[in-house]
Amino acid sequence: LHSGLSIGEKYAEGRKIHRKEVQLVVGARSAGFAPFENLGMILIDEEHETSSKQEEMPRYHARDVAIYRARRHSCPVVLGSATPSLETFARAAKGVYELLELPERVSRQGLPSVHVVDMREELRSGNRSMFSRRLLDGLRQRLERGEQAVLFLNRRGYSTFVMCRGCGYVIRCPHCDISLTYHRAGERMKCHYCGHEEPLAPRCPSCGSEHIRFFGTGTQKVEEELTRLLPKARVIRMDVDTTGRKGAHEELLSRFAAKEADILLGTQMIAKGLDFPNVTLVGVLAADTMLHLPDFRAAEKTFQLLTQVSGRAGRHELPGEVVIQTYTPDHYSIELAARHDYRAFYRQEMMLRKAHGYPPYYYLTLITVAHQEAPAAAKTAEKIAAYMRKQLSNEAVVLGPVASPIARLHDRYRYQCMIKYKREPNVTAALKAVIDRYQADAAHGGAAITVDTNPYMMM
Repeated sequence: LHSGLSIGEKYAEGRKIHRKEVQLVVGARSAGFAPFENLGMILIDEEHETSSKQEEMPRYHARDVAIYRARRHSCPVVLGSATPSLETFARAAKGVYELLELPERVSRQGLPSVHVVDMREELRSGNRSMFSRRLLDGLRQRLERGEQAVLFLNRRGYSTFVMCRGCGYVIRCPHCDISLTYHRAGERMKCHYCGHEEPLAPRCPSCGSEHIRFFGTGTQKVEEELTRLLPKARVIRMDVDTTGRKGAHEELLSRFAAKEADILLGTQMIAKGLDFPNVTLVGVLAADTMLHLPDFRAAEKTFQLLTQVSGRAGRHELPGEVVIQTYTPDHYSIELAARHDYRAFYRQEMMLRKAHGYPPYYYLTLITVAHQEAPAAAKTAEKIAAYMRKQLSNEAVVLGPVASPIARLHDRYRYQCMIKYKREPNVTAALKAVIDRYQADAAHGGAAITVDTNPYMMM
């Protein structure tokens, strides 16, 4: 069960379950709703994954659905992860969940050696390439030995934004407050939020200058640079652009498994779950990508991603090596991921979460107001914040309203309020009253309200 199935295929699979023709369902988060009448166990692999939380209506977390269903059916839930979410591990530490540990790899192989490269030093020593000397030497060695490598970069496209060097104008999406990403294929500019596309302008739309330059690095640009530096290397690129058509994902991985390529270059989709015996080198090109986002989970997501992607190297007989390129090598999430030390990261991060009042010490609810006019969105958000302050106790904290980090999406301006609380019996009723009050307005072109409990996306 997953979203890639056609409606007919989904119906056929659902019928099989109803008729009791199957005993096991495998799938993405929606598989948690499989219509079994006699559930015996629910397994959630990579339970820490943010994709377990659905960000559109209906908003739900696959883990919460699993735990609710398991209570109804009196069956166990197994939450599996090499890097559990802080909320899950805190519950295990308190004895709410039972902790079961696998301290060794299944193959008994040791964990790969990890080298953190300070890209500031590389720049000072005259290396202006996107590859550090250690990583490039490692790639050359693998090519000579007939081994394979995985390169991870959490950005698709050719460059992250396009700017005029004459006047500083950055080409942005006309519908969202976000810069357009340049894609080399077809010379297109794309918005990764609303899907807007336009051809690359030869001149600056603001001042008419021809000095248009590309900034930042995407997977397409890395692929081009790889073929220039290592012309004999066969590269497979995996990102949203190359895996769009049905079956493309499996086809690319099968080709890599069959050793039709030396380097697998990709985004988050290659960070976990892959098991190739011949992969002995993993390179992380920009470990800081998520570290500086306005998100209290930024350090946790960075640690998880680096640990998961490091685990792709040396999984069988051949020893593995990992090279992490970063501009902040002394950040605790990067240092501890290099040491494979989850418990030290957990202790450090829990101290910070407690000091700032974030989960798992507090519950969070994010209220977002969207309107075609910014003043209307701000006014409605202020009314909602004032109402929530009246309804909740002094223990609860209502923050905002403030403009969202991405202030406009799909031609709608967005304002947010954040509620932090521990025990608030009235919070559900108050939130329901807010939704009931404004849902009718939204139908007539008024403000649209979304309420997200325990949000994973703050943008």
